[in-house]
Amino acid sequence: MSQIWVAVADGRKALLFENAGSMLKPDLNVISVDEIDNPPTRAQGPDRAGRMNDGRAGGVRKSAFEAKDFHQLAEDRFAAKFAAALDKAAANGAFDRLVIAAPPSTLGALREAFTPRLRSKIAFEADVDLVNHPVSEIEKRLAAAYDNRRA
Repeated sequence: MSQIWVAVADGRKALLFENAGSMLKPDLNVISVDEIDNPPTRAQGPDRAGRMNDGRAGGVRKSAFEAKDFHQLAEDRFAAKFAAALDKAAANGAFDRLVIAAPPSTLGALREAFTPRLRSKIAFEADVDLVNHPVSEIEKRLAAAYDNRRA
């Protein structure tokens, strides 16, 4: 029987489980929980974007820089760090197959950080936010998503 890990994440929290069951009848056991404190952007940086003169002599026109979304940057860094940890576990042979469940924006950030080795282990991806659900609900929703994909 192959070793299946299930990763459930959003931009601030990541849960890692070992699946002692099957995809249609998961039996998830917690391996780890990782969480970051990520306040809103307004609490992390300047209130407004920077400005600069347009470079023309005597010109009064100014251009604005796009404001940085520090909150989103922190979430993307968290996703990249989580993907790196999964890749390290894959390199060490900790699991044979991986299931990922994350909301679309987090799933996109994770995909950007996946290595070819990690991609080769992914058995199923679900673009759902399950991180704040109890384990029994995560099991039910993952089984339903997997079953719907097969239909």
